[in-house]
Amino acid sequence: MSIRLKLILSYAAMLIVPLVLMVILALLLTFVFKGDLQALHEKYGYSKDYYEDHSLERLVKEIGRTAKSNPSMLSDSAYLRELSEELDLTNSNLVIRKENQYEYVSPSLKNKDLLSVLADYKDRGTSRKNETLKYDKESVNMTLYNFTYEDHQPGTVFIVTSVNPVIHFVQKFAFILFLSLIFILILTHTLLTYFVSRSIIRPLNKLKDATKRIKSGDLNSELQITNKDEIGELSLAFEQMRVRLKNSIETQLQYEENRKELVSNISHDLRTPLTAIRGYIDGIGDGIADTPDKVKKYMDIISLKAEEMDHLIDELFLYSKLDLNRLPFHFEEINLHSFLADWSEELLFELNKQGVQFHSHLQIAEETKISIDRDKIRRVFSNIISNSLKYMNKSEKEIELKAYEARGQLVLFISDNGQGIDAASLPYVFERFYREDPSRNSVTGGSGLGLAIARQMIEGHRGSIQAESVKGVGTSIRITLPLIFNEEGDRI
Repeated sequence: MSIRLKLILSYAAMLIVPLVLMVILALLLTFVFKGDLQALHEKYGYSKDYYEDHSLERLVKEIGRTAKSNPSMLSDSAYLRELSEELDLTNSNLVIRKENQYEYVSPSLKNKDLLSVLADYKDRGTSRKNETLKYDKESVNMTLYNFTYEDHQPGTVFIVTSVNPVIHFVQKFAFILFLSLIFILILTHTLLTYFVSRSIIRPLNKLKDATKRIKSGDLNSELQITNKDEIGELSLAFEQMRVRLKNSIETQLQYEENRKELVSNISHDLRTPLTAIRGYIDGIGDGIADTPDKVKKYMDIISLKAEEMDHLIDELFLYSKLDLNRLPFHFEEINLHSFLADWSEELLFELNKQGVQFHSHLQIAEETKISIDRDKIRRVFSNIISNSLKYMNKSEKEIELKAYEARGQLVLFISDNGQGIDAASLPYVFERFYREDPSRNSVTGGSGLGLAIARQMIEGHRGSIQAESVKGVGTSIRITLPLIFNEEGDRI
């Protein structure tokens, strides 16, 4: 439930609950102090339909006209009895006074003490007068007509009507009802304020505590979310922020660890050729190379080591740009079969010069298209072939290329019959600076970045690269790349 709906319902409850409780209280007071409500109605009530036919106002006006035009009728006992019966239906009573003597009093007037109150009304200046009288802790409405009898004696007609029981009840218990209303309002508002504020403040306190924990460096404490309102949404967003912040810090720490490892690896791989260069320079300076041939040999080795350092720096620069996504890819749509056939022909020529047998098996349709960066893919193939050549230890060296289409992808294998890789080392061959030899002695040369660069480039083509190897048998590198399809889903 949203906070807005909670507030609306609480405000509505603040209005409805007191009203309902007040009605219940009034009914209870009525029952306690006046007995059964039906008995109260029978005592004071009357039929609405009958009242419309025997209107009190009509009877009052009729009595007024009679007192003015035919006052002798007010001495007729039959007429007075008929009027009294009709007035009785409206909870009213008839009293007629001549001088100071009461000529007629309705039999239904139960409280005769009222006559002593009516005795005080002797004002002759008004022909009709309406007032509310209080006597014996009760109230009545009184209407009087002053008139003159035929013998010139003053007369007064009183129509006394009992006050509506509801009005009378309110008048009697007004103070109790007022105090009860104040108490109910205070109680209702206090309880509703407590429960509504608790449903808002509790989750806010949890959120505040979670904020303090993060401030102190604790990113592992999960925020328990139970609310389904706006605060719950805020807490969910906060929890997601905590998880992202934790992951970000862990990634940053991992990057820092990788940076330290990278610096260590670079230092190691640069130290090897530098140590060799310094040794050969010292040899020349100390006169160890005492012939022109030895000096030339030393200089050639120094030049070779310098080229290795230059190559290592180029590889590091390339890998860094790939890792930071700062090396642009220039994709172009090409014919896959032609591209692989041309590269296979070039590779065959190069490998034959090195005494390596090369076999290619292209099961690719001639019309198949693919979108790649030519230079990047050639660099991948070159790194894989170069890595294979370094670790070949057999007299008959072989490299095989196999390519085919499967499920909308190019699947390509580059296999060799080299010394192979231990199963425990396979998951790490694409890591930077990884060499299977723990001593990292760089006997075979290379930067240790070739396969790492190959993986970055293949992933930049939305492809994948994996290594399969059997120790002593050889290694196979598996590459997959997505092919191009038209809008109808057909291969292009």
